[in-house]
Amino acid sequence: MSVYTTEIASDKIASDNPIHQRLLKAYYLALPYVKGDLLEIGCGEGRGIDLFKDKITSYTGLDKIQAVIDDLEKKYPAYHFVKDNIPPFSALDDESFDVIVSFQVIEHIKADRFYLEEIRRVLKPNGMALITTPNIKKTLTRNPWHVREYTSNQLTALTKAVFTEVEMKGITGNDKVMKYYEMNKESVRKITRLDVLNLQYRLPAPLLRIPYDLLNRLNRNKLKSNDNSLVNTIDHSDYLLTEDADEALDLFCILHKK
Repeated sequence: MSVYTTEIASDKIASDNPIHQRLLKAYYLALPYVKGDLLEIGCGEGRGIDLFKDKITSYTGLDKIQAVIDDLEKKYPAYHFVKDNIPPFSALDDESFDVIVSFQVIEHIKADRFYLEEIRRVLKPNGMALITTPNIKKTLTRNPWHVREYTSNQLTALTKAVFTEVEMKGITGNDKVMKYYEMNKESVRKITRLDVLNLQYRLPAPLLRIPYDLLNRLNRNKLKSNDNSLVNTIDHSDYLLTEDADEALDLFCILHKK
C-alpha cells in the first residue's frame, strides 16, 4: 500500500519530480556538514541515506509511519530506525549525535520550540543540526497538513531562543525552477478563485486534507501534461543555495550547539 500523498512527494511518481528534486537538494546541501553519528528526524522514504552513508559512522532514522520504517529496515539492515510521534524524542539519549538533519518537518510540529529543545538535548557538544521548511512568503495556498509556516525572521527568532548560533539561508531555483513555480502559481490561482467563501482558511485542517490532496494531484498532473519536458528534466542541481532566505522557496537553517 502506498503511503505517499502529495504532501510526501516521491521519486516514484513522475508529476512529483520538481518537488522531489527540491526536497532532495537539502540532502546535497547537507553533505559538507554530515559526519559521525547522524540522526534524521522525519526520514520518510530514506531519500538521503545513500548520499550520506560513506560520510557517517552510524545512522538513526526517526519517522511516524510504520510502513516506511519497515521498508527501510529491510533495505538498510546496518542502520537503526525508530517509529515514534515527536516530540519528545523518548527513545533517544542525551548528547548522542554529532549531526541532526530534519527536512520539511518543523511545519508539522505543534510544539515547535520543544522539538528544537529536544534536538539540542540529543546533540553532542559542538554538534550541529540542519533543518528546512517552506518559506511562507512563497506558499501558494493553505496546506492543511502544516500546523504553521514561517518567514525567515520568525524561524530565526524561534531557533535563536534555543541555539546560541543560527545561520539562516535558503533554497531557491534557477530559471527552469521558477518557470515551474510561476506555472504552478497561476494554476493554483485558477483553482482557489473558485473558493468564493474562503473555505480553505475557515474550515478545520482535517476536513481539507482529502480535497487538498486530490486537487494537488490533479494540478501536478496537469502541469506535467502542459509541459512534460520541464517537469521531467528539473534536477536537484536546478535548486540553489541562497543567502537571501527571505525570498527563497525553502528556508535552510544551520543550528550550532556550543
